[in-house]
Amino acid sequence: MESFVHLRKGRTPRRLHADLDGLKDDELGRGGFTGRTASIYRRHDPTAYRAAGPLRPLDVLSSELKPGDATDPAGAPLLLFSNADCRVSLSRRSAEMPFYTRHVDGDLLSFVHRGTGRLETEFGPLAYREGDWVYIPKACTWRQIPDSETTLLMIEATDEFRVPPPGPLGRHFPFDPSQATIPEPQLIETGDGPHHNGEYEVRLVHSAIDGVGTTSLYYQHNPIDVEGWQGDNFAFTFNIADYNVVTSDSVHLPPTVHMFMQATGVYVMNFLPKPAEGVPGTERTPWYHRNVDYDEIAFFHGGSLYGIPMPPGLISHAPQGVHHGAPEKARERARRKFDEYDRVDWQVIAIDTRRRLVPSPEVLANDLTTAAAATSERSRHQ
Repeated sequence: MESFVHLRKGRTPRRLHADLDGLKDDELGRGGFTGRTASIYRRHDPTAYRAAGPLRPLDVLSSELKPGDATDPAGAPLLLFSNADCRVSLSRRSAEMPFYTRHVDGDLLSFVHRGTGRLETEFGPLAYREGDWVYIPKACTWRQIPDSETTLLMIEATDEFRVPPPGPLGRHFPFDPSQATIPEPQLIETGDGPHHNGEYEVRLVHSAIDGVGTTSLYYQHNPIDVEGWQGDNFAFTFNIADYNVVTSDSVHLPPTVHMFMQATGVYVMNFLPKPAEGVPGTERTPWYHRNVDYDEIAFFHGGSLYGIPMPPGLISHAPQGVHHGAPEKARERARRKFDEYDRVDWQVIAIDTRRRLVPSPEVLANDLTTAAAATSERSRHQ
């Protein structure tokens, strides 16, 4: 049970996540950093293990994956991970959609990693650029028209995405909703848009026994025939450059302060450039943890960490209950360079899910950790 009494046993540092004196800081916590917590101080790096079986961390470069829409205008995004609450997919589209689409299982939230263009939606046209979050309500009809090759990380919930409830800082932190871009209605006449033999295809995207299925509806008129709208359910974009990062000088804050949107069982966060913690002895690197109740996906958009470039487009998956975090070598470097760097320049999109995620066959086939482990195993036996 939760209590105001927090016990301290054995050798522990005086400050939380600071002054470790050679110990390894490992957090065992419930509720994704907001529930009951034990900070465990170890002698050895808890991520120094060899995994065998399905519950193991995965790393994959998105540039090595081949979504169907990358080469075929009529193709679909590539499913990366899924569970009962969400599907996470990758799109890399260069040509405009020759059809309209409608996600009928839940809201769609997409992050623009690369590219520019616009979406035609029932609420009006929405321009997008690198760093945008694009929100499309459940069952809204839309299509994508890229100006340049566009890489999207797509998160489809089986529920609605919502802005997290305001915390003690108020409604405008960590972001001000008035910075969102809302479309103006723009009627598209029949005869415009993609049509074949006088029919307009709206492709419904939905769950299926084998993952993702589609059903096509054919209209005799353009389905984007909206002259006006009102209400509080609409498409929008929000750029991460407008996100207000919450910081602390004396402790590295948990991921929950970086929340952007949430749905049932799905939480989306932005880890963005910020001042580095400045009090000497403070651990600037996220502590080791095994996020007991959530799977974690990290999508590396760009930036660097204390002078080390972050691989753009890397997708990392850590199953709940399995230790993960920066290796001890990276932590030691951050301590050595404490006076040299006063900022963290990372740009990472994070997705936490309450249910375990199932990696797709394409993700498993391109897993970098499996390839590295196989190479190490061969070397060990030579």
